[in-house]
Amino acid sequence: MAEFTMDLNDEQKEVRDWLHGFAADVIRPAAAEWDEREETPWPVIQEAAKLGIYSLDFYAQQFFDPSGLGIPMAMEELFWGDAGIALSIVGTGLAAVGVLANGTEEQIGTWIPQMYGDVNDVKVAAFCSSEPDAGSDVAAMRTRAVYDEAKDEWVLNGTKTWATNGGIANVHVVVASVDPELGSKGHASFIVPPSTPGLSQGQKFKKHGIRASHTAEVVLEDVRVPGSCLLGGKDKLDERIARAREKAAKGGERVKNAAMATFEASRPAVGAMAVGTARAAYEEALEYAKTREQFGRPIIDNQGVAFQLADMRTQIDAARLLVWRASWMATTGKKFENAEGSMSKLFASETAKKVTAQAIQILGGNGYTREYPVERMHRDAAIYTIFEGTSEIQRLVIARTLSGMPIR
Repeated sequence: MAEFTMDLNDEQKEVRDWLHGFAADVIRPAAAEWDEREETPWPVIQEAAKLGIYSLDFYAQQFFDPSGLGIPMAMEELFWGDAGIALSIVGTGLAAVGVLANGTEEQIGTWIPQMYGDVNDVKVAAFCSSEPDAGSDVAAMRTRAVYDEAKDEWVLNGTKTWATNGGIANVHVVVASVDPELGSKGHASFIVPPSTPGLSQGQKFKKHGIRASHTAEVVLEDVRVPGSCLLGGKDKLDERIARAREKAAKGGERVKNAAMATFEASRPAVGAMAVGTARAAYEEALEYAKTREQFGRPIIDNQGVAFQLADMRTQIDAARLLVWRASWMATTGKKFENAEGSMSKLFASETAKKVTAQAIQILGGNGYTREYPVERMHRDAAIYTIFEGTSEIQRLVIARTLSGMPIR
């Protein structure tokens, strides 16, 4: 088991500096353009693919870093560059992780390469879970999957929303209910292959921030997929459903929530994204405060500005430490006794919103214009307190964990 340390080793520093260079030289120069266009930045994704950043191999290497710091370090640097473009680069990873976590070796080998494509023909993938009436309340999911035994096919019907890359993806991973009476325990994940009839893009959302990342509804109308597209296979699903029904008949085990355990382990990565955005805004504000003069001296000489910067840096460092702690715990198998994953996401998300707002204030009128990047960073930061569990949900999870109440 890796001991907790805040010292990155030489290999980690090399990766960090490599990613920082890509963020500075490729992502940042393109950020304002793709934010205005509100389109997927295919040329930037292709450049990331050429360098090996947009690939399963790269993220697998970071994921299996024994210290647990590989993923948060990568997320912080990419999102320091720009949140919208970075999300376009890492968004496919959500679907890939879904297959890695639940799929068979054959499914992993078949579908994940198709999610990324290759350097000359880059593809993206989409993970489709949220619904118009089932965001935080995953048990309210209405998308249904019905098995057609005669044809060994699953028939999917429903509407997904807030899907990153939804509708433009080569491969969609769709979470659907196979047994509505079991709530979230009756859910299963399905691969929808490229060009499958019945899957279409619904509304594309015009967003406040992260506008370079494509977000849309995915409509499923009698979508038929082969039985082999059920992640994990039908035998495994039947066994799991049978166990869940048996437990439900005995009164259930509401405290044990596998989905919640997964979220606790994944939320620090979102916290790292927020840290990257906050750090970018802080650095812009710091540089501006050093060079902007008012009343014959740099504005950083004024305590009103200097103290804000001191608070901003302190909050960013505290957020990073919470993220690193939770990431290390997840990697080393330490139990989240106090919802440490949710703590890291909550604090980092709120820090990003606060720090980016303070950056605008320090830049004054300039900060309110699109000539300076802090305006975009502030818009981007708003998403962190919403997606992957709102701040209110994080507080609920933490509070229930501390009190011993069931987490549903």
